Amino acid sequence: MSTPAGLLERMVEQRVSLRLKDSRELAGRLLGLDDHMNLVLDDVEETTAEGSRRLGRVLVRGSNVISLTASAGLPPKRN
Repeated sequence: MSTPAGLLERMVEQRVSLRLKDSRELAGRLLGLDDHMNLVLDDVEETTAEGSRRLGRVLVRGSNVISLTASAGLPPKRN
């Protein structure tokens, strides 16, 4: 069985979408993560009720993430 961190490691360099606790949505390329599920994203676009804006590179605290979706699905498992 895969761990959440293991699944996320397979998604590095893939486009992902996040929903945060404060209702914001972020979409960008996952660059990396740590043991606390903090995420580094690049080419990020933030969407709120007021509109959208480009943020560039961001660090998202893992405890603020409600959901994460892979834009292109999960890549094959690496050996």
